[in-house]
Amino acid sequence: MSISELIAAVGQRLTPAERRIAAAVLEDPTRLAFGTVSDLAARVGTSHPTVVRFAAKLGFGGYAELQERARRDLAAQLNRPSSRIRAQDEPGQAEGHLEPVRTAMLGALERVFAAVSGQQLAALAAPLVRARRIWILTGETSRSGAMALASGLNMVRPGVHLVDEHDCGRDLSGAEPGDAAVVFDFARYRRHSVEAARVLAAGGIDLVAVTDGPLSPLVELTSTWCQLEVPGVGPFDSSVPSVALAELLVAQVARELRDEASARIDRIEELWRSTGTFLEE
Repeated sequence: MSISELIAAVGQRLTPAERRIAAAVLEDPTRLAFGTVSDLAARVGTSHPTVVRFAAKLGFGGYAELQERARRDLAAQLNRPSSRIRAQDEPGQAEGHLEPVRTAMLGALERVFAAVSGQQLAALAAPLVRARRIWILTGETSRSGAMALASGLNMVRPGVHLVDEHDCGRDLSGAEPGDAAVVFDFARYRRHSVEAARVLAAGGIDLVAVTDGPLSPLVELTSTWCQLEVPGVGPFDSSVPSVALAELLVAQVARELRDEASARIDRIEELWRSTGTFLEE
């Protein structure tokens, strides 16, 4: 949900001072995205604690979280794919134009590892180790990560299914308790992936969500989720963070399955050899 949608959802519970804050934010989102608590409080004639309470009422842990979400909302408005293309310099006109992309992608990768440090990776992988079958759902922009996860998991364990949108109803009709589902989706969230995840969660399927923040509609469906930062690269969002997380999950599942995973890989390799799958070196 956007900041404006969050404000609308709690509008009836806002105090008069909080309503003034909301009005100022809606009138000019840059005040929230780039101003301090004191700046916003002074603008609407209220106090620092009132601004913090306003952030909490919208569901954030503090002003910094609210501000970061406002910056992301603003960036999304200003950085649609077509807008990004128009904003780029003419080919060959800007030296060093790859440096900001490099910085953003390296930073996003570092945050992938930070997000799954400690026991978090094991917690994300646990449902994928014990499940009878695994169903993988995704939106369009997160599809690369879902495909990497499906490909890797299929090598180390059976019963892994990457679900296409147009086959969703048919494929998921057999999902039942004892199965697990992994959902990759980032803003702008795809209706089919969110609604399918909602149906699976209601049916007792263990759900793992890979998304972009605590206000994602997927987070309300499961306590097993991971937040990724997805930088823009050219006109589109990068697939690198979701692919990196997928590969970490596959490695963790293989590590925990160990003998079972090794035996499966050996059987696959033998079938490839006997059927001449690869060219001889």
